[in-house]
Amino acid sequence: MPESGKERAKRNKTIALSEAERTEYRARLISLAAPMEAEQLLNRTVCQNLFEAIDYLPDEFVDLLFIDPPYNLTKNFNGQTFNRMNHREYAEWLDGWFGKLMRILKPGATVYICGDWRSSHSIFEIASSYLNVINRITWEREKGRGALSNWKNASEDIWHCTKSTDYKFYVDRVKLKRRVIAPYRTAHGVPKDWAEGEDGKYRLTHPSNLWTDLTVPFWSMAENTDHPTQKPEKLLAKIILASSDERDVVFDPFGGAGTTAVVAKKLNRQFVTVEIDESYCCLTEKRLRLAEQDASIQGYSDGVFWERNTLPRSGQPRL
Repeated sequence: MPESGKERAKRNKTIALSEAERTEYRARLISLAAPMEAEQLLNRTVCQNLFEAIDYLPDEFVDLLFIDPPYNLTKNFNGQTFNRMNHREYAEWLDGWFGKLMRILKPGATVYICGDWRSSHSIFEIASSYLNVINRITWEREKGRGALSNWKNASEDIWHCTKSTDYKFYVDRVKLKRRVIAPYRTAHGVPKDWAEGEDGKYRLTHPSNLWTDLTVPFWSMAENTDHPTQKPEKLLAKIILASSDERDVVFDPFGGAGTTAVVAKKLNRQFVTVEIDESYCCLTEKRLRLAEQDASIQGYSDGVFWERNTLPRSGQPRL
């Protein structure tokens, strides 16, 4: 039975902690009380308030910074509440820690920052004062039933930023495999920009800044946790593959239930994650252990990303 005491359905794959696991994984967590060398931090989960740990982080050790801060919404995170602010207050809150993270970046580092429509303009304002803003990704967050008096909020933003004009971006690693609806052939019967394989007729397309192929984790997915704003592993895989190399260091200052760290490990990157909540830190450690047994990422296989809900002939959906 999960730690919450709730009985879950047999098909529910949500990752939970037993008391024995909580004790085991708690022993692996660290906190910072003095300046640390990068070698002491790599592949560890820091259980601490970012604002307490930030001054102890080493200089220029991060290749890829992924930031998923609390959006400007009143939200409860396992008993800790983030309260909505006005635009100016939220921008000041962002600036209070964002600028301090600049010194931990390597000269060619890349930064991705998540937000929604309420917080995105504040994020752009602060990020553009420190970094080069390269693009804004919008991804479809197809979850929830919607509202009666407003449009359903079904998208979020990710700002793509770099520290310099010399940065990593590998387009061939993040192509999307789309099913061909109306396959076109040349006069000689040769497929035009598509191929047919065991899984049907597909075309490899270059990635755009509009992502409609992601599935927000839910109860029947093996990566799901009880974290209220968990990002899909597939989302992190796109970012990590596009903007880092193997053995690069990926840093997440608002680690949540550990998706960034888990995907970094699955893709042979090094990682450091900071998270204030002990339960989420322990979930991170459990997921890292599970990644040693299964390094697959749902929706990503054979070096390409698949459209959401594509059903190959094997009968297993690509989420």
